[in-house]
Amino acid sequence: MATAFLSNGSDMLMMKKAGSRLFDFEFWGGIGGHLEQGELNTPMTSSYREIEEETGFKQEDVQHFRLRYILLEVNSGEIWQQFVYFGETTHRQFVSSDEGELFWIPLDEVLDLHSSILIKATLRHYLQHPGAEDICIGNVQSGTDLRGTPQVIWNRMQETKSFEPKGGSNNVEI
Repeated sequence: MATAFLSNGSDMLMMKKAGSRLFDFEFWGGIGGHLEQGELNTPMTSSYREIEEETGFKQEDVQHFRLRYILLEVNSGEIWQQFVYFGETTHRQFVSSDEGELFWIPLDEVLDLHSSILIKATLRHYLQHPGAEDICIGNVQSGTDLRGTPQVIWNRMQETKSFEPKGGSNNVEI
């Protein structure tokens, strides 16, 4: 999947959905959807397509658009991978969407919206590190915090630049 969160000034464009094939209740998220055939190696292309389909914003209406997160989860035995982009719009005029209702939400209120654990953790991390250049990989760990909330683990993605020395450890931990 490819998801985009677009901001304009101190507001973020959020989509309120009445439900989905997985949930029968109202929840909030970004703009996006499944990658189509031919987009698997270019999720940014998918994200721009979804943005235009769901908001009317064209690629030239979005600035500073970049991949910030890759989310991984298991759902009904399938491994889901979600590419999450953040960018800024040059204007605030969107078109109505069949996918849900669009609203500009003040940045200091987005964490109050009913969102999935992974999306809320992604937004929280982004708001805490707005200028970060890293791409982070996130997934829900087993166990919970003291309040019983599942926790998301973040790892900074980095390039592999070397090999393990010859004769390295043969012990593998899983």
